[in-house]
Amino acid sequence: MEMNETPSQQAERRQPTRTVPKEEIAIVLDFLQNGYPHDTRPSHIKTPIIQAVGKQHFLLLELVPKKDVFVQPYEEVYIGEGKRDKIHHILGKLTMDRLTPTARAELEFVLQDLVKKNESMFVEFFNKAQPLTMRMHSLELIPGFGKKHMWEVIERRQEKPFANFADMRDRVKLMPDPEKAIVRRILAELEGQEKHKLFVDL
Repeated sequence: MEMNETPSQQAERRQPTRTVPKEEIAIVLDFLQNGYPHDTRPSHIKTPIIQAVGKQHFLLLELVPKKDVFVQPYEEVYIGEGKRDKIHHILGKLTMDRLTPTARAELEFVLQDLVKKNESMFVEFFNKAQPLTMRMHSLELIPGFGKKHMWEVIERRQEKPFANFADMRDRVKLMPDPEKAIVRRILAELEGQEKHKLFVDL
């Protein structure tokens, strides 16, 4: 115990430090070369803005490119701790309601691509998902999955872990499309609609 600490300071010191997830790579959703349209400052003062989504944790990010850099939607940009080729700095995280219409439209396509490219990671989720409470299983939080699908997934994975999405569709009757269901869940988490976060690290 530190001398002269208040009870609240003692409690704060005892709290475990929450690790804030960091993204290494972001995928461009929209590039506003002249900044936001609602920014009323003179054009020579405006800052170019990139709206992007993190490749690993699906964080929505607001980035500032380096001078004279031009990027395209779907382009991957490095935002890690090392030397960045195109990004000057990260302004912060974005909420869905702050995305431009273009960024919002592109987001679903980018997520679909990320889910396909990371199929093994999401199949692993279905193979290892556990109950959240006595009454709720994390599988039930996937859009289209009720108790019937939940129990069938659990039974089939006990027989043999799922190898891929196709294997899941073959072995689980009337299985909702797992790729589409995961994308819907990620979007719902980004919208702030969900208490439990399965895929989005905020």
